[in-house]
Amino acid sequence: MLIKENATVTICHSRTVDLKKEVLEADILIAAIGKPKFVQKDWIKKGAVIIDVGINEIKNEEGQTELVGDTDFDAICSDGNVKAITPVPGGVGPMTIAMLMQNTLRAFERNNKRIGGDTPLHDASSLSNNEKTIE
Repeated sequence: MLIKENATVTICHSRTVDLKKEVLEADILIAAIGKPKFVQKDWIKKGAVIIDVGINEIKNEEGQTELVGDTDFDAICSDGNVKAITPVPGGVGPMTIAMLMQNTLRAFERNNKRIGGDTPLHDASSLSNNEKTIE
């Protein structure tokens, strides 16, 4: 998607040589490495946008389980240098669920047409008023 918009895309992984240097050049960083708080504050370019896709369970100082991303969210946000950052939890998760539901609906509609159905699931025009009300 980014390449289609003429962006220069660099793909890195946990063993990329001088990963910090690569990340420091990013205007947009999509972190999906699977390691809690792996990307540190001093790796981030001023004004960068960070999309943290990771979700990891860790034990906090009180011994309670906590969900964190692949970036050190609190440290990165501490000085306001980033333009935007997605939180974990509550960042990309709701969008992932919404897109999964949309794709499930599309698959149902395609299958429904194949077996002779002609009313899409999301077409409420054929429902009575009682059926349209969700309680």
